Amino acid sequence: MLYSPPMARDYFRQFDALVIGSGLAGQSLALRLAASQRVALITKRTLDDTATAWAQGGIAAVLDSADSVEAHIQDTFNAGAGLCDPAATQFVVEHSTAAIEWLIAQGVPFTRDNTPFGYHLTREGGHSHRRIIHAADATGAAVQETLTEKVRKHPNITVLENHIVVDLITSAKLGLKSRRCWGAYVLDIENDRILTLGAQHTALATGGAGKVYLYTTNPDTATSDGVAMAWRAGCRVANMEFVQIHPTCLYHPHAKSFLITEAMRGEGGILRLPDGTRFMPDHDPRAELATRDVVARAIDFEMKKHGLDCVFLDVTHKSPVFLAHHFPNIYARCQKLGIDISRNPIPVVPAAHFTCGGVVVDLAARTDLPGLYAVGETACTGLHGANRLASNSLIECAVFAEAAARDILTAKPVRSPKLPPWDESRVGDADEEIVISHNWDELRRFMWDYVGIVRTNKRLERAMHRIKLLEREIDDYYANFRVSNDLIELRNLVLTAHLIIRSAQQRRESRGLHFSRDYPGMQPKAKDTVLRPH
Repeated sequence: MLYSPPMARDYFRQFDALVIGSGLAGQSLALRLAASQRVALITKRTLDDTATAWAQGGIAAVLDSADSVEAHIQDTFNAGAGLCDPAATQFVVEHSTAAIEWLIAQGVPFTRDNTPFGYHLTREGGHSHRRIIHAADATGAAVQETLTEKVRKHPNITVLENHIVVDLITSAKLGLKSRRCWGAYVLDIENDRILTLGAQHTALATGGAGKVYLYTTNPDTATSDGVAMAWRAGCRVANMEFVQIHPTCLYHPHAKSFLITEAMRGEGGILRLPDGTRFMPDHDPRAELATRDVVARAIDFEMKKHGLDCVFLDVTHKSPVFLAHHFPNIYARCQKLGIDISRNPIPVVPAAHFTCGGVVVDLAARTDLPGLYAVGETACTGLHGANRLASNSLIECAVFAEAAARDILTAKPVRSPKLPPWDESRVGDADEEIVISHNWDELRRFMWDYVGIVRTNKRLERAMHRIKLLEREIDDYYANFRVSNDLIELRNLVLTAHLIIRSAQQRRESRGLHFSRDYPGMQPKAKDTVLRPH
């Protein structure tokens, strides 16, 4: 887009900080900044429509005297298949206890028990100890509700719901020599107008890229907006090929994206074929407690081998009282669908769940562009390596939100330039919205088929060929028509898909979540896949 003199439709506001995204990372960052700064919190739908709100299992942290920082670090390294950054991993784990204490101080109602710590800790796949603090089986919802209430009441936080960022405002776009982010152009969806929001500091907390795939456990908002915006702004991204496929998403025609938490396998759940045969011990000595990449590939293998639509997670050895107490939401949801999980196994399939890669940041959540931060699933901190350890995602959000806040609050102010309004004088109204929906559907289907659990060179080549065709169509559409929520999301998803495919093509080995039939072995030295904008 080009820029023009101020127009009557333009709307401008200046803040100290913009936080884009309203999950745990975004809300906790906004709350930490708001004590002394004017913050705008931007979210595409409502404050509570986030991936955080969907999280079931819990948050990993060193909270029990029998556990240790060293053990948590080692478990994270093991899951990450040799690619975890040692400094980032130690940083997160060492700050995990303080982050949980902050959440408790905010009022998050974690499940209590009569242990010395006072809270119930569960165990999930890949963990050597019980270190998952949770609120029954709806931890994310409890966190989200607690922080949302505080954000809505805070006088220094301006909440902009039903707003989506079109793009970042950078020095390059303003024709300035110095490199910096100065805010963002934001579409007010309900009023169909573009706002110009300036800020000293901007933080991307937009979540992951689940909606780039046909099957996902993520909400519809997971369209990787932050990664796409940062890339266009000149920031590096890393390890985009590592997309975690959650092994157990409920398979039912009336259940959309409903996750069956890993904690069920932590409590003894067994994966079975339709005839009752247990299969995980044939794939890994850890059986159902193997890491997610191993379990997802095992399920995919068995489904393809036997021509199955799904496999089954069996927790019938547990009493109805236990299941209703520990997994109330899953128990109730399945009951509503006619599945009594105390008597019948749960039909499950793998689905895209978490993006391990993202925008490259340092230990203060700073990107390559001064004034721009990335936190949560949007960022690549180095913690997750080639495969995220269960329940390490929310603790990463909390720890890096605090780190970003500390850096922002101690930064020296800089003089802001005058920001021009968004120019839409040379575009018209879209004539065929069907183009967007067709391209979205095509994208998600070929990404699942060609860039899913098992990959080959030929599949990746086919995917790249199709993505380039889609990019040309979307770029032409974007250049000629007024922006809309759907167009912005599709543009970001297509770019993110390109980055995922390109990263997968560069990794000539099988490691963690990236499994290639052409390169089944693992290289002796683990290296990040880092992409740099031209």
